[in-house]
Amino acid sequence: MAVFDVEHCEVTEVHRELLKTVQKKMPDEDALYDLAELFKIFGDSTRIRILFVLFEAEMCVCDLAEALNMTQSAISHQLRILKQNKLVKSRREGKQVFYSLADGHVQTIIGQGMEHILEE
Repeated sequence: MAVFDVEHCEVTEVHRELLKTVQKKMPDEDALYDLAELFKIFGDSTRIRILFVLFEAEMCVCDLAEALNMTQSAISHQLRILKQNKLVKSRREGKQVFYSLADGHVQTIIGQGMEHILEE
């Protein structure tokens, strides 16, 4: 693994005006905590796979399990986490429940993440 040296200043000089500007725009600790928690949800490859499938189509648990070669129980567990965090939504049709992305933000977040990792 490569070791990266982080360059640092050779003198200590605090730029007070810049700090004031940054501090005015900094979200409060609760908002930053919630944001970090949201990104933790994206930290599981199974949940990412489910979200990618749902980019293409609304699906029931049976279809998701088949598409991802997983058990319905495993899919349901991950869907519960995604739904609790408002990343997917569900709708009932007779005896079936279909899942879809909660809104366009989910696809934007994943899309920008993919774009970032594919950059050269």
